[in-house]
Amino acid sequence: MKAKVSQDDCISCGLCIDMCPEVFQYNEDSKSQAIEGDIPEECQDSAKEACESCPTSAIIIEENTFENPQEQANEASENL
Repeated sequence: MKAKVSQDDCISCGLCIDMCPEVFQYNEDSKSQAIEGDIPEECQDSAKEACESCPTSAIIIEENTFENPQEQANEASENL
């Protein structure tokens, strides 16, 4: 699962940063940005909540998608 923040839609309210600072932080333009890479499993619920709470719907949460079944099986075995 990954998060993205639309820089055009972000109003710098800081709600997502307050709700999930492990995933969201201010960038050099004082707008929110998401961490690179996957959201840590222990932060996924709070990242989703931040997405749902964003007043401008600037946050997009993307579920992991796999191009082939072996990638999905590898990911599943890593999470055991």
